[in-house]
Amino acid sequence: MADAVDAILAQWGRERPDVDVSAMGVVGRISRAQLLLGRELKGFFAERGLESWEFDVLATLRRHGAPYELTAGALLRAAMVTSGAITNRIDRMEAKGLVERVRDADDRRSVRIRLTPRGLELVDELVALHAANEDRLLAALDPAGRERLAGALRTLLESLGDTSLG
Repeated sequence: MADAVDAILAQWGRERPDVDVSAMGVVGRISRAQLLLGRELKGFFAERGLESWEFDVLATLRRHGAPYELTAGALLRAAMVTSGAITNRIDRMEAKGLVERVRDADDRRSVRIRLTPRGLELVDELVALHAANEDRLLAALDPAGRERLAGALRTLLESLGDTSLG
């Protein structure tokens, strides 16, 4: 069985047999998987009235434990977007009643972003559904295959400097 990347590699092999394009096979498949998985996740969250990034913010706050809050800076690092983008995202989520801005009791200049009760209820409702959906998306891989893929991707990400969310 062949995928779309196999066709691309075959074309390069025919046109430029002198160039080793094997890395294109890996990078191309990661890129295509990102697009296809992203499309699936976007649809999953859209059916529930959310953007994927909104779930990411909710989940980030939730998994940090009670009181389900982070400084704006810590949330910015975890989200890996610009400060303008995170401000816009927080504004939109605050308007939906999912998060609130809270002044830090120890440093009034610092703002913490906290899940509202509604945001906490929503993320707790969705996390199991999201995990089941991701399980469905990876159904082609048996548990050992998933572990091998996860290990290979972990090694790649570490080599690229992605070692922690901070």
